[in-house]
Amino acid sequence: MTTAPEPVDLDLDPDGLAVRREVLGPEYVDAALARADATTAAFQEMITEYAWGHIWTRPGIDRRMRSAVTLTALVAHGHLAELELHLRAALRNGLSREEIVEVLLQTAIYCGVPAANSAFGVARRVLAEEQAPEG
Repeated sequence: MTTAPEPVDLDLDPDGLAVRREVLGPEYVDAALARADATTAAFQEMITEYAWGHIWTRPGIDRRMRSAVTLTALVAHGHLAELELHLRAALRNGLSREEIVEVLLQTAIYCGVPAANSAFGVARRVLAEEQAPEG
């Protein structure tokens, strides 16, 4: 029998949390945080502070560029579940469908055709869902 995880109090960086919600969407972030337990709490705190509070807030490149780089890294490592999440984030950050296609084409050369083929499958589904009218 599986029991629900014990709720934990998270000590989250407010700036990182704000950026994380803006980029990934509040529904996704709030659900991820709600699943935090004694095993995952420190990880949630770490990624909120360091990834979102320190890296995604740096002034050197904008969020569009950060999204493009992130898509490439996820394709390269075959992280398709995270790719789905970050394709939605890329759209939220202002990348167009055409720009996403170009990023994925670039990954075919530098990350491999099989990796890009898998990524295009995810992108096709995500872009269709994001383009579909609500209701």
